[in-house]
Amino acid sequence: MSNSWLDSVSFNKDGLIPAIAQDHDSNRVLMVAWMNREALQLTAKTKTAVYFSRSRQKLWHKGETSGHTQIVHEIRLDCDADVIVLKVTQIGGIACHTGRESCFYQRLDLSGETPTWQTVDQVLKDPEEIYHAQDNQDPAISTAPKKSITSQASILQQLDAVLRDRKHADADSSYVASLYARGLNKILEKVGEETVEAIIAAKDLAQCQNNASDQKAEIDADKNTDKNAFDNARHDLIYEVADVWFHSLVGLAWFDIASDDVVDELGRRFGLSGLEEKASRSA
Repeated sequence: MSNSWLDSVSFNKDGLIPAIAQDHDSNRVLMVAWMNREALQLTAKTKTAVYFSRSRQKLWHKGETSGHTQIVHEIRLDCDADVIVLKVTQIGGIACHTGRESCFYQRLDLSGETPTWQTVDQVLKDPEEIYHAQDNQDPAISTAPKKSITSQASILQQLDAVLRDRKHADADSSYVASLYARGLNKILEKVGEETVEAIIAAKDLAQCQNNASDQKAEIDADKNTDKNAFDNARHDLIYEVADVWFHSLVGLAWFDIASDDVVDELGRRFGLSGLEEKASRSA
């Protein structure tokens, strides 16, 4: 993917741009965060929301610890090129760390003499059920979860529901709907394309590992450079494999096959040696 489009974006003096996440179906504003050039590039590449944390000074993949990821359908740039709007599907239906659908859950009541803020959205899930207890003393990031208790099965089931819904959506309304409209061959083409990209990403990561082992005596600055290259390559492989899984699930949904069916098959094989499983197929 060419990166020339990024040159049209007006990042501020800190290299950042505000990004507004808006629900793809209801158009409700869910949250506002910041992106740097790399975060915006990864969002476009992975079609999942990646932000930049100003307090932690690092990339932040939405839902990386809570499981409440955002599938990106559309990226828009305003007339001054200094604000991004993402049209997303919010996995889990919760964008806010308080367990609410949206971070904008307070409304200013102007009915009285003195304006007051009122909480108008209910908590959909107790944050304690989403995040483990926090021991981070930095108030700027005290609500950042340390570990997710959201099961992988739950994420897959939620994704199944989204894919089922998109089968009946207008082709212009979402990326998945457009794939369904273009037919099975296009879906399978995407599975193959993403698989090739995953293979390339794996080869790139292997090359980084080889470079690291060949340069153990280099100075610290070079070691840091090598570590950054390794981390980026590892990140790329994870997201390319996620693309393979995602498009494979789209293919399964075409045939009304749920992810649970695949998980059940893996469960059947658990504890069964590869040789026995292969022999049973031959039989």
